[in-house]
Amino acid sequence: MRVVLPADPVLGTEPQEIVARLWKRRQTQAGWCYLVGLPSYRVSEDGDVEAAEYRVWVRAPEHVRPVDGVDYDQVVTERLEPSPQSEVRDVLGERRPAGWVLQTVPGVRGPAAQAVLHARDCEEAPKDAPLLDWRRALDVAEKPTTRLCTLCGCAQELTPLLRGFDHINDS
Repeated sequence: MRVVLPADPVLGTEPQEIVARLWKRRQTQAGWCYLVGLPSYRVSEDGDVEAAEYRVWVRAPEHVRPVDGVDYDQVVTERLEPSPQSEVRDVLGERRPAGWVLQTVPGVRGPAAQAVLHARDCEEAPKDAPLLDWRRALDVAEKPTTRLCTLCGCAQELTPLLRGFDHINDS
């Protein structure tokens, strides 16, 4: 690997690249880190100067570059384990995409215009309608001329937010 050494404005040096040995790769939540061995020197017990190696973890790709023609497939690679699925996800399935869309009912214009609010993935939702976030969806849902779609569950999702969660037990 080529390791990119940072510039030092105090010394007036530019960034430099030196060739190092790649010992290990590790995937982290923040990205990849590489354990590299940089060529170095040390003083032996006899007082002689000898070649050595300094190992350090560096962030990829900010501080390392591959060497052309070198195969890195044999390097020890530690990948993140996939996060275990929660029991909630097992029961409920994947989350639906966030957002809602408004479908206007044709034929009526002005303040009496009627509309239907759908979840974004509803089969009845217009595909070209702009996506509404939850605040805008609640504003639209409060209008008496707006109906909440029961096919996609929009009504079940937004009604507790409009009328309070105590309303769920009223039925």
